Amino acid sequence: MIPTGVRFRGRRFACVIGRGGTTGCKREGDGATPRGVHRIVGLLYRPDRMARPVGWARPIGPRDLWCDDPGAAAYNHAVRAPFAASAERLRRADPLYDLVLLTDWNWPVARAGRGSAIFVHRWRRPGYPTEGCVAFDPGDLRWIARHVQPGTRLIVV
Repeated sequence: MIPTGVRFRGRRFACVIGRGGTTGCKREGDGATPRGVHRIVGLLYRPDRMARPVGWARPIGPRDLWCDDPGAAAYNHAVRAPFAASAERLRRADPLYDLVLLTDWNWPVARAGRGSAIFVHRWRRPGYPTEGCVAFDPGDLRWIARHVQPGTRLIVV
């Protein structure tokens, strides 16, 4: 995926989106980033790897997961291990989720199969697509995290 650009607080940032491009009809596992206006609803960080970026950030613990099972009652919500349904680990071995902005895509009332875990996080490298998230250079992500607030809009066109 070719890096794309984002404007925030008068600055431009390079970012990458999902391997499936953007879509107006998001489905679980399609690799696409959903188009639309999304709100930032949370900020998570790894306290073992960085200081709290802002006061409203919540730490990611070793048992923290995000349910990606469309058949589960907790679909597209934070859950804790042990958890019987399919869920993505938030405390990853790699640094992708060291700092994560949560969006309101298909949340808080999740519709089964409409996609889960649409986050804003750091990229693997420039130009390398995500599974549907929006990803930034780590330094740019830290700057953005210090300046967003709950309710900040993320517009994907």
